[in-house]
Amino acid sequence: MRVVMSFIVRELGLQPYQQVWQDMQVFTDQRSESTEDELWLLQHPPVYTLGKNGKSEHILNPGDIPVIKSDRGGQVTYHGPGQVIVYTLLDLNRMTIGVRELVSRIENSVIKLLEDYDISANARKDAPGVYVDGRKIAALGLRVRKGRSFHGLAFNVDMDLEPFTRINPCGYEGLEVTQLSELVEAADFARVEKQLLSHLKHQLL
Repeated sequence: MRVVMSFIVRELGLQPYQQVWQDMQVFTDQRSESTEDELWLLQHPPVYTLGKNGKSEHILNPGDIPVIKSDRGGQVTYHGPGQVIVYTLLDLNRMTIGVRELVSRIENSVIKLLEDYDISANARKDAPGVYVDGRKIAALGLRVRKGRSFHGLAFNVDMDLEPFTRINPCGYEGLEVTQLSELVEAADFARVEKQLLSHLKHQLL
């Protein structure tokens, strides 16, 4: 078996959720043991996504924002412009790690990124993601099929947070959400993308 110690990185820009989700499924279903892992960096137009076992009661008032039932783990979250999305299409068998380890490594990449800005952050075992002073700044939702992962990470950089008030984020009533632009004077989106990618590579390779 060939061990691949690199990623193909695809910078996709602003893309509709439904199409990217279908593309991830096709990629995962068609990949072989020699297929190189990929990281997809992108943003989504406003959309609520509900995890495979998500409860619709956590969607309080979606208004005109579409709701898509997905096959990822987790409950409900919001995606919108100004949020860095990284989809992690990885062969966990080849990496010899499990889902919990993958979650921890992704969380650690965000924690290390925030350290670059002198921000202290932490993960929680009971609620995957990254938190700053109890407020969620990054959400995780994964799916693993035959040892291959897809879906991934959403990191709030500089976006409209109002839509989060219309849901119970990740199924937690009253959970507050924050973003990098509220914590630092200037949050350059392109720079943050590059920093996050660098930390992810360090954690995953």
